[in-house]
Parts: sequence; structure tokens; C-alpha cells
Amino acid sequence: MKTIILLLVLITSLFSINISLSKSSNLVSTKALSLELASQAAWVALKECRKRGYSVAVAVVDRSGTLQALIRDSLAGPHTVSTATRKAWTTISFGQSTGILATMLANNKIPNQVQHIKNALLVGGGYKISTDGVTVAGIGVSGAPPGKNEIDSIDGACAKAGIKKIKDILDFAD
Repeated sequence: MKTIILLLVLITSLFSINISLSKSSNLVSTKALSLELASQAAWVALKECRKRGYSVAVAVVDRSGTLQALIRDSLAGPHTVSTATRKAWTTISFGQSTGILATMLANNKIPNQVQHIKNALLVGGGYKISTDGVTVAGIGVSGAPPGKNEIDSIDGACAKAGIKKIKDILDFAD
């Protein structure tokens, strides 16, 4: 009788362990950028472009490409809102800056069809925001002239300023 009870306890224990393991493998945990940090990065990027004499729009999307923060300077063109959003979305979707993607396209390193994917925009100014090797958001800036090339675009420099401002906070986050 003791053997049967012990066997039942052992089987019940194994069943419980199996359930907890299967539950954990069915759930995925992710890191997300807070609205406060997304907004701070956007404002710093906009102010950097203002310092350079340009009116821009800045968009921050979360890791799934959903718009999280958007600001547009008073004199930024009407196209800048959708362009900034598409740049942020593109960098999240492809895991690479839009300037590098544009250069890869120009050098035939990626298929021509990539530029025709809905919402994709392969021009400089979009960067991913990462911490501890995990992408948590994307930022896109639109409205400044191109700069030297797609990789060294003025929009991109403004986006990098926004990322730099929040990078220390991200790196020390729990």
C-alpha cells in the first residue's frame, strides 16, 4: 500500500512539473520601451534637428511596429509624419537601420522587391533602439535633407541623438 501511495505521489509530482514546464514554454516575455522614454527620445531627436535648422517629425514604434510616440515640428512638411513612422517600422521589421538597408538595396545585396513591401521605406533616418542585445523599439526621423549619403543622413544623426539620450537609462534598467 505504501508503494502505491508513493508511486501516486511521484506520478502527481512529475505531472505537476510537466505542466509548469509546458506553461512556461507557451509564454514569451519581452522588454518594451516605456512611453516616457519613447517620448524623451523623440523630443531629443526633434531638438537636435532644430539645432541644425530643420523642422522634422519623429516617430517611435514598439518592437511590434506599433506607433508609440509621434511628434511633428510646426513647420515640418505634411509627408514627414508618415515617412518617419515608416522608417521606424522598417528598422524594426528588418532589424537594421534604414540607411544600411538603402545602401544594401543600391548595391544589390538585398532583393529589389524589399522596397515594395507595404510600409517599408529604405531611406536614411530609421534606427532600432536596443538594450542588452534586445531590440525594444525603433525610431524614425523625417524632414531634413539627405546629408552625405543614406548611412550618414541628417535624419539619422537626429535619431541617434534621441537614442543616445535614453541609452544610459536603458542600460541600467532592471
